[in-house]
Amino acid sequence: MEVRFSGDGSYYHLYHLVWIPKYRRKVLKDELKQFIAERFFEITAYHPDVEIDTYNIQEDHVHLVMVIPPKYAVSMIVGKMKSNSSRQARAEFSWLGEMYRRHEFWSPGFFSSTVGVNEAQIKRYVELQEKVDKGQWQLSIGL
Repeated sequence: MEVRFSGDGSYYHLYHLVWIPKYRRKVLKDELKQFIAERFFEITAYHPDVEIDTYNIQEDHVHLVMVIPPKYAVSMIVGKMKSNSSRQARAEFSWLGEMYRRHEFWSPGFFSSTVGVNEAQIKRYVELQEKVDKGQWQLSIGL
């Protein structure tokens, strides 16, 4: 991953996201697993500056590492991904309707954490920034 640029500045916003199917049922396998993976990538059609870097779908939960620009709320992006994949999966796999009532599929909520630059690297960058700006010091923060 690299620093991204937008009209408002630059950013390095990498998130680790996790969520589970309702009741943590072990349903994310075989054709459904592949179907869900393909639906996740549809978010880039609506938000081309959002990027899925890495993902792993287990039988009872999903992990994603994503770049989400600061102009979007993480909860909004996750909500769109969950609602779109849920709606499409229930339409494609009729047996999900028998297992999950009331148009449910994903459990409410999600886990989110940031993945970033090492704290020591950031402190060093801040401490030496004036020298870097004046061209007196070359510094790499490892991005």
